[in-house]
Order: sequence, then C-alpha cells, then structure tokens
Amino acid sequence: MPAARLQIWFGLFLLLAAPAGWAAEVQDDSGQTVGLEQAAERIISLAPSLTELLFAAGAGDKVIAVVEYSDYPKQARSLPRIGRHDLLDMERIVQLQPDLIVAWQSGNPRASIRRLQELGMTVYSAEPKSLDSIPSHIERLGILAGSSAIADQASDNFRGSLAALRSDYSHKSPVRTFYQVWNLPLITAGGNELINDIISLCGGENIFAELSMVAPKVSTEAVITRNPQAIVASGMDIERPEWLDDWLRWPNLDAVSAGNLFFIPPDYLQRHTPRALEGARQMCQFLDQARSH
Repeated sequence: MPAARLQIWFGLFLLLAAPAGWAAEVQDDSGQTVGLEQAAERIISLAPSLTELLFAAGAGDKVIAVVEYSDYPKQARSLPRIGRHDLLDMERIVQLQPDLIVAWQSGNPRASIRRLQELGMTVYSAEPKSLDSIPSHIERLGILAGSSAIADQASDNFRGSLAALRSDYSHKSPVRTFYQVWNLPLITAGGNELINDIISLCGGENIFAELSMVAPKVSTEAVITRNPQAIVASGMDIERPEWLDDWLRWPNLDAVSAGNLFFIPPDYLQRHTPRALEGARQMCQFLDQARSH
C-alpha cells in the first residue's frame, strides 16, 4: 500500500477510534462537567424556579415531570409531580427514565441527588444566588436541551433589562429597607439572597444585609432599632398580607410615618427566574416613592 494511502487510512482509524465528545457540555454550580451525547429530550425539574428557567430556555416541551408548586408558566401546572423539592419520589423518577435531571443544589436532599447519580442519571445542579446568575443558567440549560437559539435570546433580553434598571436606580439616594417574608415568626432576607441583590439594585439598603443565613428570623425590636424608611412584604400568595399593617402600631417608624408599607408578590422576589425582573421593577418604583415621601 502506498505510503500516502496508508497515512490516510491510519488517520481515519485514529478518528474513528477516538472517544466521541459530548454533543452538549456545560459546567454546573457544583463545579462538575455535565455532558450529554445528544440534546436532552426527557427532563425532570426538581424545583419550581428551575422549571421556570427550563421554559425560559425553550426546553418546556421536553420537561416530563416537576415538583410541587411548579405553577409557572401555566403549561407546567399539568405536568406529572414527583414529590416536593425536599421529599422526592425516587421510584417515580427512575421509572420516568429522564436523560437530564435539573436539581437545586442547596434545596434538594443531597443523599437523593447522589443516589440518582449513582444510578447513572445525568444531573445538572443549579444554585442561582443573584440576578446576574439567572441568564447564565438559561444559556446552560439551552445548551443541554438543544434550544440555544431561544435561550440566548432570552438571556440577552434579561441582561439588557437588568442593565437598564441598574442604570436608572442603583445610583439614587439610599433607602433603609426592611423586607418581610413572614410575620410569625418574623422572617427577613439576609445579605446572600436574591432579595438583597434586588434591594441593592434599586439603591436601597437592606437593614439586615449583614446576616449570612438564608431567611433569618429577627425580632420586632431589632427592626424598630434599625428604623427602616420602607417596609416591603411578600407573604405566601398574590394577595397583600394583612399582617403588613401590624406595623401601624409603631407610628414613629420612618416607614410608617411616611406611609411606605409596600407589597410585592413573593414569586417575583423569591424565585431566581426571569420574573425577578418584574419584582425588581416594582421594588425600584416603591423605593422611589419612599424617596419622594
């Protein structure tokens, strides 16, 4: 065999013998490389916020099961449930044979996620902590689902809207802000949460920003001592919680005397999804009202 032909055949042999690369490959928030031989077609989401991110990334038609409270967009409401984010139906997950599981790194049981990986399932672990992290997850999920064209457009739109809000509000005079998640016990947001990021974006100052734990409990006395200029509440649903008006018992609070008691639906502030931009818009508008008062 002529040397030139031998060289060609040898090159083809090396090409065919080499291990194939992943068709889709990203790094998740656990630092692991997540690779798929082909784009995912059967995806399970293990948190309501991750369900929203998958739909935003154009992968909604590939989601075959979700956890409870996955209620947005409306198409997600009819999908099969495989338990709660903190109590997964492992047998059902295995029966569904997903080719990709999107997990909440700090919210799902670690032992359950580890067991799914031991069973050979591909798991993408997400831990979005800020507004800036949301478009990155949309892009990565788009890569894994083969829907990058939609995901990239969605992430570009998000970054553009976020930049506009930051330009409009972040430089404004600070407003001492108390964010109230719940009343009994009194729960707020610390400095490592999405809500703190939104308050800062709007030029506000979270009066409990120094607290590093998630959803810390605080006392009424601590709130009164820090004397917020605005109080923003969420509650559990789209209705304004009645307990927000409990603060009227302390008329000397700056927020109360100025009439700065505000409500924003929790899904706009407590889920790391594109809807957080709507929560940010409302927060910025309310803090602007507090400035004018």
